[in-house]
Amino acid sequence: MSANVCIIIAIVVYLGAMLYVGFAFSKNNSNAEDFYLGGRKMGPFVTAMSAEASDMSSWLLMGLPGVAYLSGICSAAWTAIGLGIGTWLNWFFVSRRLRRYSSNIGAITVPDFFSKRYHDKKNIINAIAAIVIIIFFVPYTASGFAACGKLFHTLFGVDYMAAMIVSALVIIGYTIMGGFGAVCTTDLIQSIVMSIALVTVVTYGINSAGGFAAVMDNARALPGYLSLNNTFDAANNASNSFSFISIVSTLAWGIGYFGMPHILVRFMAIEDEKKLTFSRRIASVWVVIAMTVGIFIGVVGLAMTKAGSLENLADSETVIVRITGLISRHGVIAALIAGVILAGILAATMSTSDSQLLTAASGVSQNILHDFFHIEMDEKKSLLTARLTIVAIAVVAVFMARNPNSSVFGIVSFAWAGFGAAFGAVMLCALFWKRSTLAGAISGMVAGGVMVFVWKYLVRPLGGAFDIYELLPAFLVSLVVIVVVSFLTQKPSEEVLAEFDKAAEK
Repeated sequence: MSANVCIIIAIVVYLGAMLYVGFAFSKNNSNAEDFYLGGRKMGPFVTAMSAEASDMSSWLLMGLPGVAYLSGICSAAWTAIGLGIGTWLNWFFVSRRLRRYSSNIGAITVPDFFSKRYHDKKNIINAIAAIVIIIFFVPYTASGFAACGKLFHTLFGVDYMAAMIVSALVIIGYTIMGGFGAVCTTDLIQSIVMSIALVTVVTYGINSAGGFAAVMDNARALPGYLSLNNTFDAANNASNSFSFISIVSTLAWGIGYFGMPHILVRFMAIEDEKKLTFSRRIASVWVVIAMTVGIFIGVVGLAMTKAGSLENLADSETVIVRITGLISRHGVIAALIAGVILAGILAATMSTSDSQLLTAASGVSQNILHDFFHIEMDEKKSLLTARLTIVAIAVVAVFMARNPNSSVFGIVSFAWAGFGAAFGAVMLCALFWKRSTLAGAISGMVAGGVMVFVWKYLVRPLGGAFDIYELLPAFLVSLVVIVVVSFLTQKPSEEVLAEFDKAAEK
């Protein structure tokens, strides 16, 4: 049996299992709350692992190792540090209060929470938030589909578009059938498969490179490769300084967590807020270990290239795929394991894409059609609308991902900035500042989202002190606008203040 056949068998079995989970959960969706929040019945372990699996995406297994392979650990490490801190802060400060507050006011999506938190009778903030979700989630989902297409094209020479469409159909399939419950359960499975993939690849890679000592010797020999103040320049075999501004810029990835709707909705769905402490510990430990191993795979991959066991990579984001191809050549068992590893890459992509599709669908069907345009639908029609929305969004995402040369890391970076800037400061003020107003929240959301585009395309190209990741300045602008506009507008009503106090109770 050839290696490719074994790999395909493992992947097909995996994809079939994901579809089965969707079918199994399809019987549990009797209303919108079941479809979007799993009836608020998620356990602490599922909540933790599904949140982190949907967070990491293909960026963990493709983008992060690719950055380390190409330029050393500096940029990747500071990004990972920022994300690790942001993960813990989000679970520690936001999760419990958001779970309590959203339950108290009956909110089932993030835009719905904003609308009910600020008593927006016209649902303007609801609609704006839903539009923001669509704007940034469609390209984010497209990057996931692109990763799937790139994976199969690199391995088997399969047509990129065909591979991407098949992957998208599987993701669409179990998402529209099972809703949030299926998404969280598949995310748990996918986080386990991702962990297996990381451990297997790094172990094999170290052995192929000549051992851990050889890997570290190779890294030390490259100027700036292991430095946290310099990056490695492969073209000139030299190091380039990584400035303080660059460090702050990459650390800023962490503040994006406060505005990620596909992660925040996990907090809203857990069965008991007291179990969030356990979830926080599991999530924080897993994400730190996973990112550390992901970075080290890039280091190991370059050592393998130096040792001659891996060719020079034109696309550094395929380093895990290439190493997996080598594993598959060592017999049937090894090829099946390689299939599991590649399923792990699919898992990383699918676990984010499914969450994004579900969140975007809720934005259209629940927040725009139902809440803003007041189109009345019974539960059956509401669920049908959500499912049709998922299909429509996926079609647009497939169209956007038709270019096989798109960068997974680059697209994820921009979408992350968009959500962090548009929603991050609004969420923190909604949860922790009772004086914030509807006008302030709307103004801050719009200002943050717009500033992401302004900074990335007009300001950042100026270079120098302006070469900062767009999330940081956009988040700060959003926060300042919320505060200023809130003070300039009428104080919230006693009813709103009473709801806030209830959510803030220990």
